[in-house]
Amino acid sequence: MSHPFTHLDSAGQARMVDVTAKQPTVRAATAAGMVRCSPEVVALLRSGEVPKGDVLAVARIAGIQAAKKTPDLLPLAHVIGVHGCVVDLEVTDEGVEITATTRTADRTGVEMEALTSVAVAALAVIDMVKGTDRTAYIDNVRLLAKEGGRSGTWRRDG
Repeated sequence: MSHPFTHLDSAGQARMVDVTAKQPTVRAATAAGMVRCSPEVVALLRSGEVPKGDVLAVARIAGIQAAKKTPDLLPLAHVIGVHGCVVDLEVTDEGVEITATTRTADRTGVEMEALTSVAVAALAVIDMVKGTDRTAYIDNVRLLAKEGGRSGTWRRDG
């Protein structure tokens, strides 16, 4: 009897899904999240005067690196070629909005890579501002859209 969950075998044990027989296709995923921080930190971000340096540049690189390291962090994620990763950060009145889009031409999707990218970029922002704002926090990390593969295109409503 097979188990209804793809990452569990018939005995209920965790397993990595075998995608060997699948053909590589172009796939993309976009995720977003927010780092909420104090008005003081927002002002420092806008002026470029955060004591630790260029927060957005560090977070962007951290997000790109994280997308490529996803299988090292998530034990059942496949090692795939991350062929593109764009991390956008925007300072708003509430903090820093982060959006990441990952792309591949592989056998499985890049949703986890996009989510990991956003989460680690957000952690990098926290690391860079924590000395000024210990109340800064990560909020609403979510998948916005995915394209390609067997299930096709999906977009979050709202």
